[in-house]
Amino acid sequence: MKLLMLGGTEFVGRAIVEDALDRGWDVTVFHRGRHAAPPGTSALHGDRTAPDGLTALAEGEWDLVVDTWSGAPVVVRDSARLLAGRVGQYTYISSRSVYVYPSPAGLGEAGAVVEGSPDAEAVAYSEDKRGGELAVEAAFGDHALLVRAGLIIGPYENVGRLPWWLNRVARGGPLLAPGRPDLPLQYIDVRDLARWTLDAAAAGRGGAYDVVSPRGHATMGSLIAACAAATGGAVEPRWTADDVIEKAGVEPWTELPIWLPEGELHDYIFGADVTKALDAGLTCRPVEETAADTWAWLRSLGGVAPHRPDRPKKGISAEREAALLGL
Repeated sequence: MKLLMLGGTEFVGRAIVEDALDRGWDVTVFHRGRHAAPPGTSALHGDRTAPDGLTALAEGEWDLVVDTWSGAPVVVRDSARLLAGRVGQYTYISSRSVYVYPSPAGLGEAGAVVEGSPDAEAVAYSEDKRGGELAVEAAFGDHALLVRAGLIIGPYENVGRLPWWLNRVARGGPLLAPGRPDLPLQYIDVRDLARWTLDAAAAGRGGAYDVVSPRGHATMGSLIAACAAATGGAVEPRWTADDVIEKAGVEPWTELPIWLPEGELHDYIFGADVTKALDAGLTCRPVEETAADTWAWLRSLGGVAPHRPDRPKKGISAEREAALLGL
């Protein structure tokens, strides 16, 4: 198949490109040129936010296009309109953030979604992703596949969540372990996301799918244990109640990446019903494999992962952690 990847040099886009190349597909990567395109691809350059940024895509035909854009919906709109009639299927990597908050655990694709407009400039993440979905549906109809991913981790992560836990556990010693060890998590390894996305696109699937592991695929305890096994860190988890962490002013999700206290937000982020994606072939590798492979990748970079400039730095400082643990 001929794949046009909009982006493709970092994290999700790169994983999709590598999966497509492993299938023997013909891959064209359209990007700004800030990073090298993966070996084995053809490269086209352009800035989608510039007035003439899509010029390189004015000609050409592909079986499918995959788009990971998370900014202004109007950018997705312009790309989809330009490619309509020359691409068989448009896959948009969206997010479960398009669902109205709060939503109860067990929510599936029929849940209420936020308002969005395909003609909007950047508003907020959830509205932007919803606007992108509407833009793709308007241009491609039944040939629009909306991949509503949840938390994404794995090799190439440039957000800093799993890399922080791996580096922290590798240091060993007493560890601020949030909540309880059996607290269920729900995430998707970027390679499992890539594989399912291309399988679904190649099969001609359309519509929205929540693509994330089954609830409880891992827990906070199994995540920390997997990080310890991968890194060899002699860590001593000190499980700390939600209210203690809250009173100390420690921020979930940022200072303690991946973790959310039990309650409304945890149910919203980690409570998806993914029956539809499972029925469509979604499989998820064990957390131990995700941790080990991400650690191997991190070590190849000297332990320092790339970081998106539009995302805040993750992780609690060693001094703040020690103070909370009374060390």
